Amino acid sequence: MLLSCVQTDVTFADCPANLARVTHWTDLAAASGADLVVFPECMLSGYGYDSREEAEGQGLTTDDPVFDELSAACRRAKPLHLVIGFLESETTASGDRKLYNAAAIIGPNGLVGLYRKVHLPHLGVDRFVDPGEQAYAVHAVGEARVGLGICYDCSFPEPMRVLGLAGADIIALPTNWPLAAQRTARFVPAVRSMENHLYFAAANRIGDERGFTYCGLSSLHGPDGVELAMAAGAEETLLISPIDLATARNKRIERTPGKHVIDRFADRRPAFYTGLNG
Repeated sequence: MLLSCVQTDVTFADCPANLARVTHWTDLAAASGADLVVFPECMLSGYGYDSREEAEGQGLTTDDPVFDELSAACRRAKPLHLVIGFLESETTASGDRKLYNAAAIIGPNGLVGLYRKVHLPHLGVDRFVDPGEQAYAVHAVGEARVGLGICYDCSFPEPMRVLGLAGADIIALPTNWPLAAQRTARFVPAVRSMENHLYFAAANRIGDERGFTYCGLSSLHGPDGVELAMAAGAEETLLISPIDLATARNKRIERTPGKHVIDRFADRRPAFYTGLNG
């Protein structure tokens, strides 16, 4: 299959403009043969909100017509799936109003998977949203198994390992890395793909918003941390690469046959990791 991510600007608090941008890039990705396209964090809403009240005005429920339009874009040229970040509104059974930094997998037939950001930095809208409380999960996208994280989540090895152990072939990471996070953009995706021997798609945004400039540096990495494609900087671009799911599923790496063999899953010693719950 062909894995891709879109690095693009986002218009603050303007969902129609961002939806038009997403459908444009989805058409370009489809024309390039992509099967899965990853977009940035908060792609439909922007990120730099100064209060919960301001952000709530851009919250979407998962039955919003916006997602029907995204699904239509997924089937217009060739069947594909996309991962997109947005602000999700939810009213619980008890009447409480929730607001999440969320990411969804959308396909030709609608919503495939939903993730709510668990790890929230003191930055942008994450200062005001509710933390996600759902378990990390892997979703079927055609023959691929896809796990979701959002931005700061990748700074923690544990959730990425949980997704790897659950059978993820690909981790899709919508993100909003500002200039101060350039080291994260350059190094962490390679490390997470290496230590879990899977594909990692990090889609960052570009542009300026509410005093922050975003660094781009989106990337696709393969098992053992191999760089497949990386943006040179903060330009609009579509990254795309062929991937082999069988390679991600075979955790055994023979660097020198019979003399240098590692398996980062089989070689684990969980009995010695008890301190992780501390």
